[in-house]
Amino acid sequence: MWRLFYNIVLLLVSPVILAVLLAKQRCRRGLLQRLGLKDCLSGLSGPSGQSRRPDQPGRPNEPDRPDRPDRPVIWVHAVSLGEVVAVTPLVKELQRRHPEHRILVSTVTETGREAVEQRLDGIAEHCYAPLDFPWVVARFIERLQPCLYVFVETELWPNLLWHLRRRGVPTVLVNGRLSTRSFTRQQWAPVRSFYRTMLQGLSLCLMQSDRDVDRIVALGAEASRVRRTGNIKFDQPIPAVTEGGVTRARLGLQDGDRLLVAGSTHSGEEEMLVECYQALVTHHPSAVLLMAPRHIERAESVEAMVRARGLAVQKGSTIGQVGGLQPAGPRVVVLDSRGELAAIYREAVVAFVGGTLVPIGGHNLLEPAQWAKPVLFGPYTDHCAEIADFLIHARGGSRVLQAADLTKHVLALFSDDEGRKRMGQSARQVVEQNQGALQRTLEAIDQLLMPQCR
Repeated sequence: MWRLFYNIVLLLVSPVILAVLLAKQRCRRGLLQRLGLKDCLSGLSGPSGQSRRPDQPGRPNEPDRPDRPDRPVIWVHAVSLGEVVAVTPLVKELQRRHPEHRILVSTVTETGREAVEQRLDGIAEHCYAPLDFPWVVARFIERLQPCLYVFVETELWPNLLWHLRRRGVPTVLVNGRLSTRSFTRQQWAPVRSFYRTMLQGLSLCLMQSDRDVDRIVALGAEASRVRRTGNIKFDQPIPAVTEGGVTRARLGLQDGDRLLVAGSTHSGEEEMLVECYQALVTHHPSAVLLMAPRHIERAESVEAMVRARGLAVQKGSTIGQVGGLQPAGPRVVVLDSRGELAAIYREAVVAFVGGTLVPIGGHNLLEPAQWAKPVLFGPYTDHCAEIADFLIHARGGSRVLQAADLTKHVLALFSDDEGRKRMGQSARQVVEQNQGALQRTLEAIDQLLMPQCR
């Protein structure tokens, strides 16, 4: 019943979905893949880039098709940038353990595509995730013929999961989490019934925390198929600082400059951060604020807001250009490039992680903690609740409630070198003491790979 109802609703809204995809320029790229009209693997070729030879048979009782991959495919789905970053070590290790497989990573967004191409070049292939129309996912799966489907952080698409189940393809949720907001919305009995039809077909649900385990079981997942493996973000390698990468000189920092890094910020937070910075420079004139908007297309509007507050400001991409801002004195740098924030935290005196002073739910608190930096964040940490609790308990992070509280904490940390160092080391210990989720996840996936995939 639920499958029929879902597809009727989907059919009714399909003109709106297609209109939105066509209207937004950033969504037009990959539209043919999203609609199942273009192959999801480039050339559908083998490891040497050659198509399967005629003497390489297909599966038993299956017609030989020249467009079928000659190696079994593991399909990993990661929605956007954050999920790709989280799953990158997992994909690399899967490729190392199972070199006889091809790995496809699908994303929904352009930032996700860019992250796959930058971080997994030569390891995995990228495609855009199919729209969840039954005829689209059926064609996608038929062409791809995956032997395993892995998806990140509870990205549930009903038709996709139903079709995979019908074909007997194991499905694994990794790094699973359910935010309080999502879980509350799903408590209405009909919604819970709908979720049960999807969750009961999952082969494994590998969840971040005990809270997430309890919630997904309450929504209908089979308890015997649910495990707490931990958060694979703890196992992220420290970003390499390479030649041509992020350096103090590239950020326009002088020897005495001390950097306050505010990462993954949103509108509403940036104004509070500027207010905090204006108070900070009255006591620490060498302080420089670097803000990295979560959505870099907002960089110009953030720059305009800072300038309106009377501060010198420059986008990171223009530092060093002729006629640009001279890197001296109080100033704000607005980062307008992707993929550099994690390495920039290395240069921070104090780090603030955004999406937490406004009701977003929070972003990656572990990126500054990896570099042994004290981590500040606001009250809205539902997306990273366990990590926030770990940091607070270990005294490696502090929760600030509003602008005045943020200013108080930043001033105290800039003035206390020893206290700041202890706090940073505690943050780093939180990362080290909670590693191991990646290994547990890989062991669970290895047990599920079908015999014909081996």
